[in-house]
This record gives sequence, structure tokens and C-alpha cells, in this order.
Amino acid sequence: MEAAVNAFRHGNPVCLFDAENREGETDLLFPGQCADAATMRQLRFDCGGLLFLAIGHEVGERFSLPFLQDLHMDARLLADYPVLRHLQTNDLQYDTRSAFTLSLNHRDTFTGITDRDRALTTRRFAELYAELKDGDDALEKLGEEFRTPGHIPVCRETEGGLSRRQGHTELAVGLARLSGMTPVVIGAEMLQPDGDLALPVEDARIWANERGIPFLTGEELISALGSK
Repeated sequence: MEAAVNAFRHGNPVCLFDAENREGETDLLFPGQCADAATMRQLRFDCGGLLFLAIGHEVGERFSLPFLQDLHMDARLLADYPVLRHLQTNDLQYDTRSAFTLSLNHRDTFTGITDRDRALTTRRFAELYAELKDGDDALEKLGEEFRTPGHIPVCRETEGGLSRRQGHTELAVGLARLSGMTPVVIGAEMLQPDGDLALPVEDARIWANERGIPFLTGEELISALGSK
């Protein structure tokens, strides 16, 4: 745990496995405020899963970011776009609600997909939240720098965090808080080389140990946070 916290404080990665009875996946995570192009390259080459930005509940509240699942069930949208009735998320096998909110691109990006572009979007989002002062119009400042849709999918922590949901979003944000970092974390799921399944936890642990990357389980992180 100490190694993981020290790594995060210095902008270095941590591997985090949720649980066998949940997604059964290991994510490679970096603090969002430290993201650069090399961060994105490592996530692309070493993981294989979706790059996502995990944000704390307080961040989602400050920027009024809706859960997409709630947005897509809005009565007005359902009336205007009937296809949403047929695409409702009501059969998740690992949870009751998806953590996804809006996807973002920084306005200074081109397509938004390059390593440089995604690093800029990630880093500036974390920096912007940290820069906000009491009385600032957070929505105006967000809109000045960002647009949606974009190439950074954002996942928002459930209110109450790990006491209510033990997903990778909550775990990632919990690690950031434990490390004293802004609760904005960039990560990706680690897949087997053929991409058919998640990388087995023991393989992920070996991979991390060979590279000197701290490896944590959700259980270990929840225990550490509970002792604070």
C-alpha cells in the first residue's frame, strides 16, 4: 500500500484488481493531473481495454455531469428518440448502474484521439477542477475549455463511494484520495493478448512485479481507506 501511494504521488502507475465476484479485471491507473503523452502510450500498449477517466462524486457535482444511464432514461429524450427505449441498460451482469457520464475533448485538440490530445484532455480536466475557487462558475469554465462528445470517456463515482459501490471508478478515486491527489484518475483495463478475456489476476500481478509497478486488490484498498 505504501508503494502504491508513493507511486501515485509521483505520477507513476498502479495496478488495481477489483474482485473475482465483480468484473474480475485489473486496471492500470495513473493520476490524471500527471498525464502526458507517454501515459497514454503505456495505457494503449500495455492494457488493450478502454481508456477511461474516473472522477470523484464531488467532481461530478461541481461540473453537473449526469450519469448517461439516467440521461438516456429521461422522459423527454425517450419521446424524441424512441430507440433509447430499446437500448436501455437494464441487464448489467456486474452491477446495477453504469458509471459512465459525458465524454470529453479539450478544445485545443484536433480529433482528440492522439496520445497528445488525450493527455491534454485528461490533465487539463484534473487541473481545472483543482483550480476552481468558491464562487467560480464551474460550468462556464468547463465549457470554455472542453466539448462533448469526445475521446475521453468519463466515469463518475457513485455518491457514497466505496460504501455503496466497489467498482473500478470508486477504487481508482479512492486510491487518488489516499495518495492526496486530485480525485481524477486515468486508466484502462488489462486484457489477454488476444483480447478475448480480462488478463488473469495472477498474470497481471506477475506483469506488475516484473516492472516494479505496485499491485493492489480492491479489498486491500478498501481496508486501507477504512483505517484512515
